[in-house]
Amino acid sequence: MTEPYDVTETRAAYDTVSKAYAEIVDPTLTETSFDAGVLDTFAAYVRKDGGGLVGDIGCGPGRITAYLAERGLDVFGVDLSTGMIAQAMERHPALRFEVGDMARLPLRDGELAGVLAWYSLIHTPPSRRPDVIAELARVTRRGGRFVTAFQVGDEHVRHIGAYGHDVTFDGYRLPVEATSALLEEAGFEVTATVVRSAENWERTPQAYLVARRR
Repeated sequence: MTEPYDVTETRAAYDTVSKAYAEIVDPTLTETSFDAGVLDTFAAYVRKDGGGLVGDIGCGPGRITAYLAERGLDVFGVDLSTGMIAQAMERHPALRFEVGDMARLPLRDGELAGVLAWYSLIHTPPSRRPDVIAELARVTRRGGRFVTAFQVGDEHVRHIGAYGHDVTFDGYRLPVEATSALLEEAGFEVTATVVRSAENWERTPQAYLVARRR
């Protein structure tokens, strides 16, 4: 099967910028107190439900994976980019990381107690977004927890050059109501929807959807 263009292009871009991303951007992306609160709430839900394996899907260099591990979760990270996974393994050698496509995860149905898609849906074009979200639902057990964060909007942003490298890739801002509807259609029950204003370097409002697998 031919790989979707966005997957090939996104992988190549992040493989190229992975070291610069981890060294320059990753240390500066300290969660706002609100972001940390969302992650802490997600972790508390999973623990309250009895724990289990959690997937940080689109983990990049493992910053959020490590954050959740520090809060007592049995968590591993998956990323499309081999470069990003190499950075994650170097920075967090005690944690598990693996290369994988979020549209075709090497996981059994209902294997995960929790799934995190923290700014990892933002490179998937609208035409493929329902299938990707359906895959995230497939690997989440019934009653399992899900949270996603993204920039709010409905724009397609073509990135030309990033982190000091000559790369091109697509980014997408996501409409809140439409994304919530996709989660519901895939088998999630959205239990909380929060939108906050842009802070610091951010250019758009940021949204968080918290859900539970039906």
